[in-house]
Amino acid sequence: MSRAVPVGRRVRVHVPATSANLGPGFDSLGLALDLISGLEAEAVDTPGVHVEIEGIGAGEVAGDETNLIAASLIHVLQAAGVEAPGLRMHAVNRIPHGRGMGSSGAAIVAGVLAAKGLLSGVVDLSDDDLLALATELEGHPDNVAPALFGGLTIAWTDDGVPHHKQLDVHPDVCLLLAVPGEQLSTEKARALQPETVPHIDAVFNVSRAALLVAALTQSPDMLMPATEDRLHQGYRAPAMQASSDLIARLRADGHAAVVSGAGPSVLVMCGDEQSRLAVAKTVGDAGGWEALLLGVDSSGGTVEVLPTSERP
Repeated sequence: MSRAVPVGRRVRVHVPATSANLGPGFDSLGLALDLISGLEAEAVDTPGVHVEIEGIGAGEVAGDETNLIAASLIHVLQAAGVEAPGLRMHAVNRIPHGRGMGSSGAAIVAGVLAAKGLLSGVVDLSDDDLLALATELEGHPDNVAPALFGGLTIAWTDDGVPHHKQLDVHPDVCLLLAVPGEQLSTEKARALQPETVPHIDAVFNVSRAALLVAALTQSPDMLMPATEDRLHQGYRAPAMQASSDLIARLRADGHAAVVSGAGPSVLVMCGDEQSRLAVAKTVGDAGGWEALLLGVDSSGGTVEVLPTSERP
């Protein structure tokens, strides 16, 4: 069997945005959001990598092999023992950068899935392989797992090996993401996190994280108590005071609002559409926020091998 990507092979990839942590599920729980970025990649006989960016990041994000999507794709090919061909890529990015919506995880997953498609019939990559490769690139699995598999995911590692469990979300759950204009780096947010926390706070979060899984899958009426957190949001509040203030206002009104990922976006999990509309009004009245009414993406990332004769 040849271990080379056939020249002319083309793939199409779709990857959802994600929201990690979800309040108490620090570095373990994540949701796939139905805000989808797309990618087409083709193996060409001309050396080098060319990435065209459409949408968010156009004119700003690297268009060569240092692009995160391209670097992730090449990493997977190298891990599979296959020399990278020339690559021509067109990415349509709809996920804001630096807003706690899993933009880097989505870029990594896009590259990993594109590699899977390009390697079809050459090297077979399992779901476990995809998660391991994406986690290796991202550093932790809580964003890449929902981007790969969709729905609500529980992610953990054993002896450095990542694992996941995907769960379907209750159909009554609907989401609103309040997105501010400014960015916040994950590194800055993590720098505010202490190395240790009080035992009582750890126990508190264990109970709330367990309850949150039940609330999202079975009992949306429990979302408010299930989204309480003592492990990270309070420590990170000084880096995103506007987010903290909005969360406090929404929770005072009975809405399950949390920091989305590392922030500064705010995720609100609602049990019905009437509640979501009330949240949208509060967010609009606050000023400086874009309210995105989203659902849960249940499919996760997808890759399709295209006929070589088809062109975008």
